[in-house]
Amino acid sequence: MQTQPLPGFRDFYPAEFAFRSYLFETWRQVCRRYGFEEFDGPPLEPLELYTAKSGDEIVGQLYHFTDKGGRDVSLRPELTPTLARMVAARAGGMKKPIRWFSIGQMFRYERQQRGRLREFFQLNCDLIGERGPLADAELIALAVDLMRAFGLTAKDVRVRISDRRILLPLLEATGVPDNWRALQLAAIDRLEKSGDVKTTKWILEEKAADLTDEQIQGTIAVGRIRGLEAVERACSNVPGALDGLEKLRSVHSALESMGLADFMDVDLGIVRGLDYYTGMVFELFDAARSLRAIAGGGRYDELLNLLGGTDLPAVGFALGDVVLGELLKERGLFPAGEGAIDVFIAGVTPEDQPHVLRLAHELRAAGVRVEFALREDGLGKQLKLADTRQARLAVVIGPDDRARGEVQLKDLREKRQEPVQRDAVVALVAGRVGR
Repeated sequence: MQTQPLPGFRDFYPAEFAFRSYLFETWRQVCRRYGFEEFDGPPLEPLELYTAKSGDEIVGQLYHFTDKGGRDVSLRPELTPTLARMVAARAGGMKKPIRWFSIGQMFRYERQQRGRLREFFQLNCDLIGERGPLADAELIALAVDLMRAFGLTAKDVRVRISDRRILLPLLEATGVPDNWRALQLAAIDRLEKSGDVKTTKWILEEKAADLTDEQIQGTIAVGRIRGLEAVERACSNVPGALDGLEKLRSVHSALESMGLADFMDVDLGIVRGLDYYTGMVFELFDAARSLRAIAGGGRYDELLNLLGGTDLPAVGFALGDVVLGELLKERGLFPAGEGAIDVFIAGVTPEDQPHVLRLAHELRAAGVRVEFALREDGLGKQLKLADTRQARLAVVIGPDDRARGEVQLKDLREKRQEPVQRDAVVALVAGRVGR
């Protein structure tokens, strides 16, 4: 029998599961501070839900099959189509704007590489029903505060912001025909990784030989625009970009007011490869750019109508656990492993066992994590097991202490011991371990 998981999948032993739980709980705490409510949907959806959004070419990246009812279905590779379906079902009865988040397991049959697995957990945050730039700023602020909650600073992570309402008019101004717009966006998307020369070669190889060198270099120049002032200069002679510029300024100003300016980089090289984005787009990277994007998203005002028939504007982002986990481990920003228990109860003699069991039950009822020996062992072996479990405290029950109505309470971290009245031990222990 094979003892390893499938390629691209993971086992979560207790230490790895504890780290995953730490990520999820931190995500939940920050999202709730922003007034977001948690939701979820099924891990299995109709295949057409994904092909309607991304086209038939996405099928090669999916875990899909025909179920016993003859339906073409797929494990979810993302949550946005499910979100659209759920909002459409109850849109009329929900107060706007809708603030939802979800933590779910996703599946994509893709080539594995650093930061990319075939199975991963993803935080999705979406704000639905508001078109204004403050909604955009709110989502970016949430993404930044998720990083700050883990101890990451502006020296560790950067948010790179762009806007399709600026990018598309600037690309049109290069003189490239509309039918090549998708190619221009794809070229900009690969610029940083491939560089100018390789990107130019790629454009020509994509049957775009009828584009002039000036048009190609103009496309690359747009993708190299960095900083708000440079964007403002580029837009000055392109009236069609001014509305997008005003929206970008508003987002930038709002984030400055929130005290998050240090995290921001305006960067027209950020495209986001999906066609459904209609406005602001952003990606969050480690500052050294040694990893894949940690998070990414933007405004998609037409997608809910396409997928669910509900005409509501929306902005959202997704944040995966794989890249974030790598970054936190690189920085040493993950909690020390917590012991499996708070208290170990040890009996000195076999006659003490009923008293051990009673106290264990009382402490557990008070919310304390408790363990005791399941077989007769000497006191030394029992306390050694307590150390192995990383217990903070040990309670020792013996005949002499019982005769006095006491137990011995040992602090295993500070290496000290004190007698405690038996009828006071539950409240004392629960207080010390914070339960």
